[in-house]
Amino acid sequence: MLRIGLLSDTHAWWDDKYKTYFDSCDEIWHAGDIGSAHLAARLAAIKPLRAVYGNIDGQGIRQQYPKILHFYAEEVKVMMTHIGGYPGRYNPEIRKDLYDTRPNLFITGHSHILKVMFDKSLNCLYMNPGAVGKSGFHQVRTLIRFAIDGSQIKDLEVIELGNR
Repeated sequence: MLRIGLLSDTHAWWDDKYKTYFDSCDEIWHAGDIGSAHLAARLAAIKPLRAVYGNIDGQGIRQQYPKILHFYAEEVKVMMTHIGGYPGRYNPEIRKDLYDTRPNLFITGHSHILKVMFDKSLNCLYMNPGAVGKSGFHQVRTLIRFAIDGSQIKDLEVIELGNR
């Protein structure tokens, strides 16, 4: 079983709660708008980090992390990108890749809106962990923890870190 801590849109904002909530995880996944290489390094010092760059990330982050990440976690095919849209309104720039790849789990950030839903047309679970940074219109900073056990995605928790 693989325990995942998922966050997005840190915008270089560090919170010591990241360590508290991710200590029990095996990996940290960041869905873009990291904001600084220093923040990425601090996350990677807690647990192994998988990340994609977002629209606010500079060249240093873009050289270190891809725009779109495809990988397997246990038996789950994962696709992660920052600006992906959501079921029924996917970003046209990634739609072909998404439909060609047909992941079991599609993760995005960017909207600052926490959303977890199943897309029947792709037979895929969609996750956006909201935003944990202080920049943006969101009111509450959120992240997600969940587990992958073989082909099962389970034990999903939404964690609120407080007001922006």
